[in-house]
Amino acid sequence: MPRVVAHGNGTTVRACAACHLPTGTGHDESAYLAGLPVNYFTRQMADYKSGVRKGSGSMTTIGQHITDYEVSAAAEYFAALQRRLWIRVVETDTVPKTYVGPGNKRLRLPDGGSEPIGNRIIEIPEDEEVVLNRDPRLGFVAFVPKGSVAKGEALATTGGDGKTVPCAVCHGPKLAGLGDVPPIAGRQATYVVRQLYMFQDGTRAGPSAMLMLPIVQNLMVDDMLALAAYTASLDP
Repeated sequence: MPRVVAHGNGTTVRACAACHLPTGTGHDESAYLAGLPVNYFTRQMADYKSGVRKGSGSMTTIGQHITDYEVSAAAEYFAALQRRLWIRVVETDTVPKTYVGPGNKRLRLPDGGSEPIGNRIIEIPEDEEVVLNRDPRLGFVAFVPKGSVAKGEALATTGGDGKTVPCAVCHGPKLAGLGDVPPIAGRQATYVVRQLYMFQDGTRAGPSAMLMLPIVQNLMVDDMLALAAYTASLDP
C-alpha cells in the first residue's frame, strides 16, 4: 500500500485504509473504492477539496490537506484492486432489532428481537466481531423490503417510463462501470441511497455531479431505496 493508504500523514490526513479497508471494500458508512477509475477518484478528491462535494466532514478535511501526489498514489492503488462480493441482499418483512453502536455501525441489539422492516434498508455486519475489528474478510447483509429488488431492476433497466434514465447508459453493461464512470454493482445499499439523495438535494455538486441531477430529480426516496437494493444485489 502507498503510505497515504496505510498511514495517512499522521495529522490531518487519515489513512485511507482505516475507513475504506486495505481491500477498498469499505463499510456501510464509507465508500467502496476497489475498482474505481483513477480519473473519477481524482475528481471526487478535487470536489472535496473545493467544497462542492459535502456530506463527510472527514473527507472534507482530508481533501483540503492531501497532496496531489498522495491522491494519485491512492487512486492508482484502489483502481488496481479486484472487486469482490461484499453485500448479501435479503428481501424480508421483518429484521433484527438494531442500534447504532461503535464506529457508527448499525448492530443487532444484544437482547435480540425483531421488528417490521417498513420502508427501510437495514444493513448490518455478517459477523460483528470481524467488522468492528476492521477485518476485511467478511462484509454485510442488507435487509430490504420484499419486492424492492424487482422494482429497482425495472427502474434501472427501463427508466420507469421517463422517471429516470436506464443506469447502463452511463454505468455500462452489468453496471460494472464505463470509462471514467464508476461501477455501481455490488456497492453498499445504504451508501447508494445516501448518494442519490445528496445528488438530488445538492450536497454533491460540481461538474460531474451535474450529470446525475436530471437522473435523480424525479426520484422519490422509495425509488432510491429500490435502486439501491437492486444494485447491491448484483455481482460486482
